[in-house]
Amino acid sequence: MAVAELERTGAFDRSVLAVVTTTGTGWIDTPTADSLEMIWGGDTAIVATQYSYLPSWLSFVVDRTRAEAEGRALFDAVHARVEQMPPDRRPRLFAFGESLGSQGSEAAFSGVDDARAQADGVLWVGPPNSNRLHSALTARRDPGTPEVLPVVDGGREVRFGATPEDLARPPGPWDAPRIVYLQHASDPVVWWSPSLLWGRPAWLAEPRGRDVSPAMDWYPVVTFWQVTIDLTNSLGVPDGHGHQYRGVMLDGWLALGTPDGWTPADTERVAGMLGM
Repeated sequence: MAVAELERTGAFDRSVLAVVTTTGTGWIDTPTADSLEMIWGGDTAIVATQYSYLPSWLSFVVDRTRAEAEGRALFDAVHARVEQMPPDRRPRLFAFGESLGSQGSEAAFSGVDDARAQADGVLWVGPPNSNRLHSALTARRDPGTPEVLPVVDGGREVRFGATPEDLARPPGPWDAPRIVYLQHASDPVVWWSPSLLWGRPAWLAEPRGRDVSPAMDWYPVVTFWQVTIDLTNSLGVPDGHGHQYRGVMLDGWLALGTPDGWTPADTERVAGMLGM
């Protein structure tokens, strides 16, 4: 049904087609859509399907497999349709997921190579600690790079960050298609894990992230419940902290690619129009 609707609306004739795995009851944050549309002058289409009637936190507890099944089914269906088109007429195909949606979106791919082979860019925002690919990449980060801001394989294919400056690190090449993870050091969604009950995580053994209190430390059982309580207020904080990513969404999309002739002045103009 989603592919049929894309056909009806002429979405496959757009410059960019974004496949979004939603969170909870099926919503897409306004800055997510607005940023992509403003970069490409509206020559875009976004497709998403609802997979649950539960709020995001409850979906995370009981509906994670459904999110993964939906993310895989939707991307596979859209990708198969794009593959039928002549190569010179295909839209850029982006994959996106925020929060639990990032876990569902990740499930469409077996790994980094598969994601880069099928998509022209991937943006995953505020990924839960249970994300399979995110956890694997973080675990094999380059020596000396912290868990809250890992560098993997010199940043050549995948980059992590909370600011544009983070995504420019390291200064070496970043090959396309690109994969971007946006994550805040203070986002409890990213760092909550049952393992906090019995073990000190690397993000509390290493120097604290830029917006994590230096007084924050690990105590058996206590830290688990502290981060659990933080989950309930992860959106009740200023943008740029916790689970609030509105201000950096534009930079995330820009990292995946821009129209020909795009300049820093264009970035400033769009950021001003979006109030970022």
